[in-house]
Amino acid sequence: MTESVNGVQAIRWQGGVLQLLDQRLLPVDERWIDCRSAAETASAIHDMVVRGAPAIGIAAAFGLVLAVRSNPATYAEAEAVLAASRPTAVNLHWALKRMRAVWTATPDVARLEAEAVAIFDEDLTQNLTMAHHGAELIVPGSRVLTHCNTGALATGGHGTALGVIRTAWQQGRIAEVYNTETRPWLQGARLTAWELMREGIPGQLIADGAAAHLMSTVKIDWVIVGADRITANGDTANKIGTHMLAVVARQYGTKFMVVAPSGTFDLSLAHGGLIPIEERTAKELTEFKGAAIAPTGMRAFNPVFDVTPAHLIDAIVCERGVVTPPTTAALKALLG
Repeated sequence: MTESVNGVQAIRWQGGVLQLLDQRLLPVDERWIDCRSAAETASAIHDMVVRGAPAIGIAAAFGLVLAVRSNPATYAEAEAVLAASRPTAVNLHWALKRMRAVWTATPDVARLEAEAVAIFDEDLTQNLTMAHHGAELIVPGSRVLTHCNTGALATGGHGTALGVIRTAWQQGRIAEVYNTETRPWLQGARLTAWELMREGIPGQLIADGAAAHLMSTVKIDWVIVGADRITANGDTANKIGTHMLAVVARQYGTKFMVVAPSGTFDLSLAHGGLIPIEERTAKELTEFKGAAIAPTGMRAFNPVFDVTPAHLIDAIVCERGVVTPPTTAALKALLG
C-alpha cells in the first residue's frame, strides 16, 4: 500500500483492521479509531471521523471487506448501510459500485481486499497527477484561497485542491495561501491549517465571512476547492459556502478552480439541481463542543453542501486533464 508522500495519512489498513485518524479531534489530539465491521465504518463516516469525498470512498471499500470477512452473506446489507452514511459525496457510491462489480464476478474475500487496496493506492496516484495539472495553471507569485480541507486528510494522500497548492508551492508558484475556517465543523481552521503548518507553507486563516473583503483588498489569483459531486454540465457540489466564494470571486476577477478525481463525476445527472444535498442536525449550529451558543429551541437550517454553477468555474482539474471552462461537451470528451 502506497504511503502518503508528505507524511500525513488519515487511513491505515493493518492486520485486517481499518484504522482511521479521528479528524474531529485534530489539531489538539491525534487519535486513531479501529473499525472492525461495516457498521462501525459507516458510523465513522457519518460521524465525521473520516471526511473528504475520496477518503470516504476508500473507507467504505474497506468497510465491505470487513463485512465479508465476518460473513460473506451480509454483503448486500453492508453495502446498504455504507451507502446511507453520506448521501452527497458520489465517491462513496462510486467505490461501492466498483467493489460490487468485483464481488459479483469473483466472490472472494482476498480479491475484494485487493480491490480496496487498489482504490486506496490509485487515489494517491491520481492526486499527484491532478496536482501537476492544476499547478501548471498557477503563475509564480500567486496568492490563493481555499475552502474546507482537501488535503492528505481528505484523500489517500497529498490531496485534491490542497494537493495542487502543495505542488504549486514546491514549484515556487505560490506566495501566500488563505484558508477559510469552514463552519460549522471548522475543517479549514483545524485541518487545513494543520497541514499547511506541518509543511511550512505560508498561510493565513480567515473567517468565512471575510472572503469578500479579502478579495476586494488583496489580489487573490485563484480560489481552489475540491468537490463531492460534479454533474454532466460541470455544476459542482462542495462544502457549504463554496457557491458564495465563486460568486465573490467572479465579482473581483479571481479565477475559480475545482480539483477532483474522475470518480467524483456523476454524468448520470444533467445538472446540479439533481444532486441530493445532505442536511445535518441543528445542534451542529446551535452548539459548540456540547455547549449552547444559541437559545434553547432555536431551529437551524444546516445543509453541509451547496452547488456552484458551472458558469462560475474557470477550470475543472482531474487526473485525466483540465477542462477550462467546463461544458457538457468538454467534460464528456475528457471522461470518455
